[in-house]
Amino acid sequence: MKRAFALVTVPAMAIALAACGDGKDSHGTTGHSTSASSSPAPGGAQAGRHNGQDVMFAQMMIPHHRQAVEMADLAAARASSAEVKSLAAEIRKAQAPEIEQLSGWLKDWGAPVPSPGMTGMGGMHHGGTDGMMSEQDMKELKAAKGEAFDKAFLEMMIEHHEGAVAMARTEQSAGMFPPAKRMAGSIVSSQTAEIARMRTLLKQ
Repeated sequence: MKRAFALVTVPAMAIALAACGDGKDSHGTTGHSTSASSSPAPGGAQAGRHNGQDVMFAQMMIPHHRQAVEMADLAAARASSAEVKSLAAEIRKAQAPEIEQLSGWLKDWGAPVPSPGMTGMGGMHHGGTDGMMSEQDMKELKAAKGEAFDKAFLEMMIEHHEGAVAMARTEQSAGMFPPAKRMAGSIVSSQTAEIARMRTLLKQ
């Protein structure tokens, strides 16, 4: 009887696992379909597994992205350069959805999601390795207009991006959750390219 029961339940389990694996783990998805994905990860790790580094990456990157979006929103009315306005719009378009993705992972893991207004999980501040701007920095950026805003925005966003790239590289090396590591790789490549672009704009 035990042998027969096993023959019946194994296919049922396979069907259930296949159903769980239907969800894709791209950046655009949230919820349990991501954390329960059956897609194989390098080294044989299951995609649903995560570690403390994955949690820290999400908790630190959410307020980091929120500040970048806030800075980008200022450019629409304050920037004088069309290139700066275009760059700011691209930054917002890329990072706003990632905030939702990161928040979804934390909810799946039962970990706290940073509330709006939080500056991060480790006391982020201007001049640190995280690249976050201080309250004073943000006040100065909000008060600037025209070419002065363009210069301040580019200088601050370069530092901001450098902090994000550093955090993403740590996730790539120490994280376990494949979708988070893929997002980290995307952040490294896209924001490194944007840093080069902003440095070029500063020279013009």
